[in-house]
Amino acid sequence: MPELLNEQTREEIRQVFKNLKEPVRILFFGTQEQCDYCSETRQLVEEVSALSDKLNLTVHDIQVDDLLAHKFNVDRVPSLVVASLDGQQVSDHGIRFSGIPSGQEFSAFINALALVSGRDSGLSQQTRAFLKNIDTPILLQVFATPT
Repeated sequence: MPELLNEQTREEIRQVFKNLKEPVRILFFGTQEQCDYCSETRQLVEEVSALSDKLNLTVHDIQVDDLLAHKFNVDRVPSLVVASLDGQQVSDHGIRFSGIPSGQEFSAFINALALVSGRDSGLSQQTRAFLKNIDTPILLQVFATPT
């Protein structure tokens, strides 16, 4: 299959990834059975993760690795989980991408990798204090459709 990222795009991503501080684990969930964009999504994250030694990609079949998928609340394919990696410890930050992160979602994916690598959300202390006082679960989802 031809590469999805051209050299100019790879170089732009390398420039962003120069600032990666800590390791990031990308968990890809797909399946062999009737999965639109699974192969393209896997290829894309393989190409992206190859651009930095701070990125670690693992590939999972949602049916074979159903317990892991459940642990990370993944119920769609293809899906990506962006987590921090400290030694062998994987820490979930709740960042998910369902479907292929292309178009506008691609820059959000690259930014999510950089954000998790920095281990800092960039939120003000006031915002952090406010968020600590939220005592009910909140599910925040952002949907984008290709146009």
